[in-house]
Amino acid sequence: MSAATLEQGLAELGLHLSPETQARLAAFAALLQKWNRVYNLTSIRDAGQVVTHHLLDSLAVLPHLAGIATLADVGSGGGLPGIPLALAAPDCHPALAVTSIETVNKKASFQQQAKIELGLANFTVVNERVENVRPEAKFDAVISRAFSELSDFVGLTAHLLRPGGRFLAMKGVYPREEIARLPAGFRVVEGHPLTVPRLGAERHLIILERN
Repeated sequence: MSAATLEQGLAELGLHLSPETQARLAAFAALLQKWNRVYNLTSIRDAGQVVTHHLLDSLAVLPHLAGIATLADVGSGGGLPGIPLALAAPDCHPALAVTSIETVNKKASFQQQAKIELGLANFTVVNERVENVRPEAKFDAVISRAFSELSDFVGLTAHLLRPGGRFLAMKGVYPREEIARLPAGFRVVEGHPLTVPRLGAERHLIILERN
């Protein structure tokens, strides 16, 4: 992986991360690629695409996490976007703590290993189906880039949120049809286009709340 590509991409996102944090992001990318050879954590194999499609794509939402101290990442697979966000948090969002909820054991095991190797004190892994998770303290926000339908996302994760908490859905093209299918009681409060350096595809962050 090119450290220069990562550094330039972060600059284009307006993120000022320390050399140590950038090195830890690179170490995560290397670990993801190593485990991916055996455990098929992601379909992306190219090192350059790991930077654009995983690291930079995940970190593009960081400026929109103001006011969020506890974040649940649901169905994150290889730890995306949760691990990059947790890695960057000390530089950009020191209060942020990320909990990853992952059903698949091998993917949760990878995330736990990444937590250990990268020394991620602000990252927790829960290997459980999301509907079975009952946190002691509910979260400020729930994020995912894995759900195909917004209606499924809000329906399966609403019990994780504190009153006034927000759903953060990472999407490609703006999902007008999915928004139209949202169940009663939920609404879109913000929709942000995200420009991910060298990705060459549309990205949006859709922020939802209960009515």
